[in-house]
Amino acid sequence: MEHDPLGSYLRTHRRLSGLTLKELAHLLGYKNEMQVLRHEQSHTLPPLLVALGYETIFRTPVAELFPGAHRTIEQTIYPRLAKMEDELQGLSARGRGAAATARKLEWLSGRMDFV
Repeated sequence: MEHDPLGSYLRTHRRLSGLTLKELAHLLGYKNEMQVLRHEQSHTLPPLLVALGYETIFRTPVAELFPGAHRTIEQTIYPRLAKMEDELQGLSARGRGAAATARKLEWLSGRMDFV
């Protein structure tokens, strides 16, 4: 992920909490603060368990801590969901997979309302 000033709000949350980079790194199980610094500066994204650790520490959803990454993922996934919906709508409403197709279309229609 390229550096994006809105890519991560970790620094804001860390500063508001009064934690140092070293203290936050320790809470997350890192030996030093370099990985936390990379996450704060949006040079790297944390592994899932570390992202959940940030969420736990700051009591803020991962999507809000990393809005740049979240936005990028949405921009990738939403077109794929729309394409899947189009493909499913082109399938026959009969046969072995009809019930599964209907279930997927119902699920997709609820999701696509938010796009």
